Amino acid sequence: MTPLNLVAIYPGSFDPITYGHLDLISRGSRLVGRLIVAVLRNDSKQPLFSVEERVEMLREVVGTYPNVEVDSFEGLLVNYAAHRGANLIIRGIRAISDYEYELQMALMNRRLRPEIETAFLMAGEAYSFISSHLVKQVASLGGNVAGMVPPLVDARLKGRYAAQAR
Repeated sequence: MTPLNLVAIYPGSFDPITYGHLDLISRGSRLVGRLIVAVLRNDSKQPLFSVEERVEMLREVVGTYPNVEVDSFEGLLVNYAAHRGANLIIRGIRAISDYEYELQMALMNRRLRPEIETAFLMAGEAYSFISSHLVKQVASLGGNVAGMVPPLVDARLKGRYAAQAR
């Protein structure tokens, strides 16, 4: 299979999308013919933004990549990947702690669907400390996250936290 035939899924909560996510999307899009950025619908988590809002923000910031599309899903990732015809799952690794968790998930996914591979991409060094959770914490306390998220995400974070403060 050539890279042009590869269909990859880059799953996540993307609550909110960060420059770390965008770095992986940019790099992942060069490795495959089609990259589906898939927002996980997980009702057990308490997201800051709805799935629809996250999909909308992602579509705005990845519009320059012709082979990237944005979608959402619920349930097992490997079932969604099979449904979309994907043969690769892309996951980002920032630290050893990420690797331990991601390895467990990759092995379980392989057990469930051996035809779907997982590839780990190391976070770019400039983004290795950024997480959506940390961005939300800083933004909720009035800190500046402009260098960690795209401008439209920064504006939405400020608006969301300003509305909650009222």
